[in-house]
Amino acid sequence: MKLTVVGCSGSFPSAESACSSYLVEADGFRLLLDMGNGALGELQRHCGLYDLDAIFLSHLHADHCIDMCAYFVARYYRHDGGRCDPIPVYGPEGTEHRLTTAYADTPTASSMSEVFDFHTVKPSTFDIGPFTVHTERVRHPVEAYGIRIEHAGKSLTYSGDTGVSETLEQLARNTDLFLCEAAFTHGKENIPDLHLNGREAGQTAKRAGARKLVLTHIPPWTDPQVNLLDAREVFRGPVELAAPRASYEI
Repeated sequence: MKLTVVGCSGSFPSAESACSSYLVEADGFRLLLDMGNGALGELQRHCGLYDLDAIFLSHLHADHCIDMCAYFVARYYRHDGGRCDPIPVYGPEGTEHRLTTAYADTPTASSMSEVFDFHTVKPSTFDIGPFTVHTERVRHPVEAYGIRIEHAGKSLTYSGDTGVSETLEQLARNTDLFLCEAAFTHGKENIPDLHLNGREAGQTAKRAGARKLVLTHIPPWTDPQVNLLDAREVFRGPVELAAPRASYEI
């Protein structure tokens, strides 16, 4: 598997990065995890506009899904070759309605299902192309999911947005790469069931036995180096900060 960071900024795009979006590739199949603000433009550095095979949306906050509205336009009004065939889109209950109301004046104005084949995510195990994926509900104010992706004996676990969660720890058990949010700063924010800080991300990785930790979804107002140091204090494996255009072979 290959993981490419398309965007990793939390809450809103920074001057350097789009919001959450991550490209996972294997056997010629391209799965995109989230498509937050600014991600669609950056994505085109890494693959063709119509070369995605499936999309997974961890939850329906704008910084994880809102560029799906722009992607709808690109697929629906494609000027060469006609309208695109529907691409599978996996997301929480109400994904189509959420995207439709974000794009159109009224829900009935949507034609999103003509280019997106919506599938409702619940805690389960299923296949997306060559990947075996396992999804679990994590702790966030809206319905949100973490995802574990397995291929050829290797695994990638993506937290999505979450507070401290035993379920996330189980999802990341012995994972080869743990892509984990760390939006908060230890000792500064203390809001249950919203986000992790660097220390909590490190503790989750340690308890899970993850082999590598990559911190992501750090907002522009948060010092990422503080979160990196906090994570390294509690997790002795390799830890680094996600960066736009970084890639990992798993």
